[in-house]
Amino acid sequence: MISNILLVDDHPAILSGYLSVLNFNERNIELKPTFCHNCEDAFNIITKPKNANFFDFIFIDRSLPPFPKMKLHYGEDLAILAKEHQNKAKIVILTAHSEAFIIYDILYKAKPNGLIIKSDASGDILLEAFHSILDNKTFYSATVTDKMKELLARENYLDNINRQIIVLLAQGFKNKTIGIQLGLSDSAIEKRKYKIKDFFLIDKGTDEELITEARKLGFI
Repeated sequence: MISNILLVDDHPAILSGYLSVLNFNERNIELKPTFCHNCEDAFNIITKPKNANFFDFIFIDRSLPPFPKMKLHYGEDLAILAKEHQNKAKIVILTAHSEAFIIYDILYKAKPNGLIIKSDASGDILLEAFHSILDNKTFYSATVTDKMKELLARENYLDNINRQIIVLLAQGFKNKTIGIQLGLSDSAIEKRKYKIKDFFLIDKGTDEELITEARKLGFI
């Protein structure tokens, strides 16, 4: 099986390293790479008509020389652009930034299939991310998960009541029963679920998706 992969980073040696690691994937996938090193070149490659829906995977560094003319300042801007022109592509963003609010901003704006903090990016982690995303799962490296927990706690999105709601949902209870147990109305439960889903970046998701995200982040 052959997959076309676009790798975007302003350090060519890093791109070569990523490709070398990913070529050791366990699925016998042969990767045909395209490299670029700034937002302008990436824009031209991603939007070129003959490249429409060409790429299967796109790995993007967050910090890149920008292309102000097209309002492309960061890797997440390219990820959003790629979703418009490369519908089948699985997108992974890598960043050296580990600040909780930057991580949240990337996830909220770009909703990538994977987000990896570079300090986490060992060969094993890159391959784990690649294999998980091949299986249609999202992948967050350990620092992403830890920082999301930190931000959730700090912003009080998961106060004691919201945590109880998540646990009760995971146990299969519906809004009415949860409301009786917690002394809340159906509308109050829905408002809290909406707030939790919004922060988990699944504002239109189902209760099952909420539970999945909560498990992924270690809350249940």
